[in-house]
Amino acid sequence: MLTEVMEHFRLERDLLMAGYYETDHHRQLIKDVKASILAGRLVAVAGVVGSGKTVLLRRIQDELTREGRVTVSKSLSVDKDRTTIPTLITALFHDLSPDKDPKIPTLGEKRERELQQLVRRGRKPVALFVDEAHDLHGKTLIGLKRLMEVVADGGGMLSVVLVGHPKLRNDLRRPTMEEIGYRSVVFEFDGMAGNQLAYIRWLLARCAGEGIDIGELIETAAVELLASRLKTPLQIEQHLTLAFEEAFRIGDRPVTVQVVESILSRQLDDLEPRLTRHGYSVRSLADQFSVKPAEIRQFLRGELGGARAQELTQQMQAAGLPL
Repeated sequence: MLTEVMEHFRLERDLLMAGYYETDHHRQLIKDVKASILAGRLVAVAGVVGSGKTVLLRRIQDELTREGRVTVSKSLSVDKDRTTIPTLITALFHDLSPDKDPKIPTLGEKRERELQQLVRRGRKPVALFVDEAHDLHGKTLIGLKRLMEVVADGGGMLSVVLVGHPKLRNDLRRPTMEEIGYRSVVFEFDGMAGNQLAYIRWLLARCAGEGIDIGELIETAAVELLASRLKTPLQIEQHLTLAFEEAFRIGDRPVTVQVVESILSRQLDDLEPRLTRHGYSVRSLADQFSVKPAEIRQFLRGELGGARAQELTQQMQAAGLPL
């Protein structure tokens, strides 16, 4: 947020820097994920774009590190659709090896045997975290089963925590993914669901200057409107920022309902942005349903013919897409 906007509303902290907000859902999910890790399971946490998955992921990692019962490893690879099992093994070597620059064998057999020794020497279960896992190739997902088995055969324990959009959950439920899907524990992360109003009030209280009442920043009806239309922390932070900036531009304080209405996108809940929030791009839809990207674009715009549109709708609904 612009400095002059923050000064106008006497905000002392940017909305994006408010800190960690936790609900009962967060606490229970963290507890369940940690229990699954200690049991040596493959875990998937699925939530829409902006729901706070990455923040939750860091919280779990921090708690595990502080408790000291599990060695935490993280895949830092950005290009997840090109991430392979050797890539993930490389992450394990870097996080488990006492050497700053470990020499990783290029031959698979030797590499896997040395990985077994690394885990054994650590004398603790290992949890490998993979963010943006909805972009992992199906072969990589299936290969995770064998990776966990290799570690177990060497006398160690490896849990894998996949975090991604709801597409990840749907991919694991595909019939062709039975080998790994049936062995996975999938948790739905709803983020702020049902707590939007409380979150907005907490967010404003965290960022407002000392002695500033929320009503001096934004009208109660405007807060309620935002809470009714928005679903995720990211949406709330973005639209509150836009509302403050627009109110500053026209010289208003507090932010009014009219200002909030002017910045709320009318296309927020259209099909394409809704599917995008669940992890489905035009390309991924075209690949999954074996159609041309142009046809997917027609479908998303509502321009596809009746029978074909109905056929695609049925296929997508069967695959778990939120149509």
